[in-house]
Amino acid sequence: MIKHRHSAIRRIAATLFAALLCVCTFGAKGQTAPYKFDAGASLGMSGYIGDANGSNPFKHPGFDGELSFRYLPDVRWAVRGLLSGMSLSGNTEGMANVLPDAAVYSFKSTVYELSVRGEFNFFAYGIGETYKRLRRWSPYLTVGVGLAMSSSGGNTSVAPTIPMGLGVKYKIKPRLNLALEFTMTKAFSDHFDGADLADLNQIKTAFYKSTDWYSRLTVGISYEFGERCETCHYVD
Repeated sequence: MIKHRHSAIRRIAATLFAALLCVCTFGAKGQTAPYKFDAGASLGMSGYIGDANGSNPFKHPGFDGELSFRYLPDVRWAVRGLLSGMSLSGNTEGMANVLPDAAVYSFKSTVYELSVRGEFNFFAYGIGETYKRLRRWSPYLTVGVGLAMSSSGGNTSVAPTIPMGLGVKYKIKPRLNLALEFTMTKAFSDHFDGADLADLNQIKTAFYKSTDWYSRLTVGISYEFGERCETCHYVD
């Protein structure tokens, strides 16, 4: 069961990475975005996949809140900094993988993550300026690196992370954006659930197989600012 779960997660991650590599083949710089920056906030649901939950990432849903800041070099690409706070929980009750002596383990943890991500819009994202063939909405891919800290039952764990996800954004007004995003994050730690359950199982697995994952489904709103001057007026 655990082997199948990790294989499925790795396939999802590989698919996202492959998709991002494919879109990178469109490497030519697109049209300049009318604004340089974007700041926003998101709220949603968080979930956990690990030793205390082997399949559905939202079986024990938690709360997720995020603050973001983007640099917008053009209408296709963005560089995004993100500060996230979320709650995670899990329970081994009812799992096919039973702990010794039929023991049941449950946990609740709080996770804070700081990450930097790249974003690629499938369409030239914008409003107005129809000659640029801008679209008011666009699906997008995102991937990056981060650092997260988890606190559970008096235990604290800090680990690097790799967030990866997809979403769709819609421009309400020229500066105002609405986005729906799903993200899966690999944490290079097996202690985000408060304990190393491999020890409880008395089964040792490879490091890359025993790490925890968490997911987020969020709705966010953002505002663009820092207008660019596309026309330079020369004064003699």
